[in-house]
Amino acid sequence: MERPLKIFSKITYLFLALVFAFALASPAQQRFPKPEFETGYVQPDTITPEPRSTGMEYLDVAILLAVLSLAAWLVIRKRSRQGVLWLSIFTLLYFGFYREGCICSVGSVQNVALTFADPTYTISLTVLLFFLIPLIFSLFFGRVFCAGACPLGAIQDLIIIKPIPLPSWLRKTLGLIPYLYLGLAILFAVTGTDFIICRYDPFVGVFRRDATFLMTILGIAFLLTGLFVARPYCRFLCPYGVLLNWTSKVSKWHMTITPAHCIRCKLCTTSCPFDAIDYPTDPATTRNSREGVRKFLLYAILIPVWVAAGTFTGWKVHGWLSKAHPDVYLAELMISQPEIKNDLKNIDVQTFLSSGKTMETLVEEAKAIRLQYRTGSILIGAFLGLVIALTLLNQVIFRRNEDYVPNRGDCFSCGRCMDYCPVLDKK
Repeated sequence: MERPLKIFSKITYLFLALVFAFALASPAQQRFPKPEFETGYVQPDTITPEPRSTGMEYLDVAILLAVLSLAAWLVIRKRSRQGVLWLSIFTLLYFGFYREGCICSVGSVQNVALTFADPTYTISLTVLLFFLIPLIFSLFFGRVFCAGACPLGAIQDLIIIKPIPLPSWLRKTLGLIPYLYLGLAILFAVTGTDFIICRYDPFVGVFRRDATFLMTILGIAFLLTGLFVARPYCRFLCPYGVLLNWTSKVSKWHMTITPAHCIRCKLCTTSCPFDAIDYPTDPATTRNSREGVRKFLLYAILIPVWVAAGTFTGWKVHGWLSKAHPDVYLAELMISQPEIKNDLKNIDVQTFLSSGKTMETLVEEAKAIRLQYRTGSILIGAFLGLVIALTLLNQVIFRRNEDYVPNRGDCFSCGRCMDYCPVLDKK
């Protein structure tokens, strides 16, 4: 007779398969009537959800608070993996399919960045709350937002079938990508280029059932990868996860594998599909501590070198990155190809020509934007250089662990490892 949890997992997989099939098969519905053009222009599908009332947005905030509070209770006090699983299903259905992935804490990073850069832009209170509340909770309870309140994490967590462990060097290397993505997202937001987190969200098209073909393929690729590499977006791409990683490291309370003293039975070692369990300290590490000190000093000395290298790289690529801004791209296009002005099919060029703006004005605006990109790219490069240097330094920092413990920064507080622990709660 199968265990109830295994039966529940099979039902969950079947349910998700039906949901995904419906999501991919349902045609996109046009919310507004298409205007009639005689030029052959085809109106693109609307991908922005209709605005909600203020009351509904505050309801979302209230539900987010309730879900985070329940997740913290289930993880810290109740120690219930099954409860977290049911909560993540609710999150997927409500914040994912019903609310269509918006408001999104992950994408709110861009709104907050633009608020500081553009005095004419005012962030709504609900978006600010969606940005701050999960971070505040992580300061006290760890990444409970990832455990049960994030629809992007829930859709990946529910489809994990046979996760494979990744080599440490590969995890560390791929783990640098979220820092780069965070830097680019902020840079593109403050320069008014685009909100790339929202535009290239691999799952929002599934939630809204109106993604482009390429984004649909990207979403399916992430889900198929997630069958074997657990939560690939959360671990190796999510920019908001960078901030949660930082705040969770100093959390006052955090999920623990065992409720009492660890007996080192090693049953939990294969329970975490995210490789987020730190093992007890190897005695050989203590014996070779002098070698670790030498490496520590070497890596510490190289920190300025990595920062300088990142700064130089950022300065070199700022021109290429700035072409993502439509004004910079248009200015370079019209300078390099003056005959493009006669191309009546180029909507961007014709729109500019009909605006009455002079070429000199466009060039000056493009120069100002490129200057912003130069400053931002240099800062991003220096930041990434520092991240790489500290990542290397962290590999040789000696930490003494007596038990098997979750890594506070990397742990998603999903609770899987708790079910493997045979130690009974003595409280």
